[in-house]
Amino acid sequence: MRGIKGPDRYLPHCVGHEASGLVQEIGPGVTKVKRGDYVVLTWIKGMGLEAPSCTYFKDKIKINSGAITTFNEFSVISENRILKVSDEVSPDVVALLGCAVPTGAGMVKNSLNIKPDDILVIFGVGGVGLSAILYANAIGCSDIIAVDIYDKKLGLAKDFGASDIINFKNEDPIDKIKELTDNKGADFAIESSGAKAAMEATFNSIKNRGVAVIAGNIKKGEKICINPYGLILGKKIIGTWGGETKPDDDIPYYEKLYLDGKLKLDKLITNIYKLENINKAFEDIEKNKVLGRAIIHINFKN
Repeated sequence: MRGIKGPDRYLPHCVGHEASGLVQEIGPGVTKVKRGDYVVLTWIKGMGLEAPSCTYFKDKIKINSGAITTFNEFSVISENRILKVSDEVSPDVVALLGCAVPTGAGMVKNSLNIKPDDILVIFGVGGVGLSAILYANAIGCSDIIAVDIYDKKLGLAKDFGASDIINFKNEDPIDKIKELTDNKGADFAIESSGAKAAMEATFNSIKNRGVAVIAGNIKKGEKICINPYGLILGKKIIGTWGGETKPDDDIPYYEKLYLDGKLKLDKLITNIYKLENINKAFEDIEKNKVLGRAIIHINFKN
């Protein structure tokens, strides 16, 4: 929105990449869903047809779209970006299964394969970081350290299952993490803040042979700096693509955990807006008035 990743060659274009909805029609060759199905929409590729990007028109203005767009009353979605879900799950929670949960929980489950007795540090506890905490807590992790610069978000992280919280502004997170881990560092660390300093601290927070995963983005042209000696000692730093999620397998798994009461996704939703107030939602996110995840309600007509 703010152009920090560089020039956008496709303006104007539709946006949004996670949602819940109802299938209105299907195109030729589609077998994964049918009309009337209750579904989750996700940017992460799953099974099914890889359809070309869609082009919308308003009057004579061409509006670009990728394989998915969700800030619409009606959208044309590629079959491999959609999955049928249980009608026992509310539309608000289903929307979270499109990105926030698969990315956050997926880093714990797939990218790092964390076990209950591992020590995990999470830098940045917004929607993705909180999803990681919720899932780590659901599988029995007792040592979860949350790091952020906002006390209210850290309070939420504590409520979600973090064993310890650190305010990056008030104390050196590396010193505190070493204090909490007998001077060894964490087994694993996740960065989901999009801040350069947090990315560097993520690598510095892990023990020798630990693994740090970076999920955030920084401004175009900006770089992070790490001491390569850490690599010689066996530390690893990796990226992630949606938590290495396989939607057709992982989303039903998270859905079952939720229905079984083990993954308390309702707690992630802290703000709800109508579509006509979407710019207010973005403004609140930028002003850190959204502690968890903001949901947009779209009233469409059948």
